[in-house]
Amino acid sequence: MNLPERFSPDDPREWLNRARSNLTLAKQRVPDAYLEDLCFEAQQAAEKALKAVLISLDVEYPYVHDLARLLSLLEAASASIPEAVRKAAILTPYALITRYPGLARPVAEADYLAAVETAEAVVRWAEQQV
Repeated sequence: MNLPERFSPDDPREWLNRARSNLTLAKQRVPDAYLEDLCFEAQQAAEKALKAVLISLDVEYPYVHDLARLLSLLEAASASIPEAVRKAAILTPYALITRYPGLARPVAEADYLAAVETAEAVVRWAEQQV
């Protein structure tokens, strides 16, 4: 198994490594894994990818899981954000309410597939920006 090169925590490449790792986990359809747990990984992939771009632009960001807020910071920094990446805001609930039983209904297959597709778009975009 080839692990990616490690970088310092303030290097956007390390944040992209972590985003790719989360995306890989999000795509793992293993028996007994809840789709909401995989959606959590998709949200984490998008969050870390957005933070990688913010770091590369030397923009300070809050330690939040609110992807709409991170996208707003990118817009304020004059980043050109495609529509597929703007959809990342739909992933925010997966950072919170899907972590614990009973806070949300089970995730449907279509919602899971949309979450992974959105996370992939965000990671690909971030890779082009960094």
